[in-house]
Amino acid sequence: MPERPWARIMRRCDCVGGAGLTWFDPTGAPVIDQIAALPYRISRNGQAEVMLITSRERRRWVIPKGNPMAGLAGHEAAACEAWEEAGVRGFACPAPLGAFNYMKRRRSGATSELTVTVYPLAVTRQLPDWPERQERQTRWFPLPEAASAVEEPQLQRLIATFREQPAPGLAGNILPAIRSTTRERFPMLGWFQSLMPKQGKFFEQFDAHAATLVAGADALARLLHREGDIADEIAEIHRREHEADDIIRDVLQDVRRVFVTPFDRSAITDLIGVMDDAIDQMNGTATSIQLFGVTEFPPQMRDMSGIIVEAARITAEATPLLRDLAANSERLHELTARMIRIEGQADDIHDEGIRLLYKQACDANDPMKFVIGREIYSHLEKVVDRFEDVANEIQGLVIDHA
Repeated sequence: MPERPWARIMRRCDCVGGAGLTWFDPTGAPVIDQIAALPYRISRNGQAEVMLITSRERRRWVIPKGNPMAGLAGHEAAACEAWEEAGVRGFACPAPLGAFNYMKRRRSGATSELTVTVYPLAVTRQLPDWPERQERQTRWFPLPEAASAVEEPQLQRLIATFREQPAPGLAGNILPAIRSTTRERFPMLGWFQSLMPKQGKFFEQFDAHAATLVAGADALARLLHREGDIADEIAEIHRREHEADDIIRDVLQDVRRVFVTPFDRSAITDLIGVMDDAIDQMNGTATSIQLFGVTEFPPQMRDMSGIIVEAARITAEATPLLRDLAANSERLHELTARMIRIEGQADDIHDEGIRLLYKQACDANDPMKFVIGREIYSHLEKVVDRFEDVANEIQGLVIDHA
């Protein structure tokens, strides 16, 4: 791309993660000089880790990045860079996480400022050998350490805010404190309080259900990317859907029996309901694939699964923050805004997939190909729509209680 600094307009990037400032051309289109992947994994305790690699010359910690590739979308090129430079495979989200600027030194000695658009990459595996294995080191970092290890301030903030730890709140402890104080001031009411139902574990239940969404989304992505055995991944999605059913059953029981709830009862049931709808639609996708014996999936379906993985990750980050809505309102707003934004991108991918599917079915004179493909696309679209509903419910909680 020719360097035309006078034709660039600097605006604040609206991507979640605090990319800060990025460049836009006079038409309003972002100027993308390079693309990058942010490889991440979620540990068993729910904490995120980021993989960094060393640069070739200065041996400083960076993320896999490179130039856009002809014929590949940005997230696809970022996934290629992650494979070539770090040896990791996974599911790249088509919606960028953010962008950062850095100064690149050319071989001539001159320097220029480049804009790097970053795509989250949910890592599924790291292979023992890859093209640049002898040229770079790789290491998994906890988020705070990864943010400190890189030099670019905008990239530091993007990594640091990728999955923040929830601020300690009072929601989980406020009722026991009230009960203790009341017993001290009014001893005669102690016997009555002992008969009152204890506060439900709503926050833990939200977290547990979010974990089923993450696991279900990962299995769905593996299924559509053919990363595993189709039957095994379908069985995994079914199993996660059953786990989610058990959780929502417990939530509904607690809503009926608990005297004091952290939010309005309808808000609790609405939120857990749309979360459950999301895993139900994942299950519907898997069931349709199983019923029709589908074994090959077009790029648009795979891209939608990448968005679903990202939406599930956002949900898993957001649910712990519900414990203290006032302290976490800004971060919840950022997360829900990104969820709504990537839902719009999923709609575009869905429409493009339907258009190509129809053309292929007409060319092959195979109407059933279109019917079956549209069924799967419909479920995938509904999965993303339900995640948008999750975002709307969380925004409603923030507005009502923060």
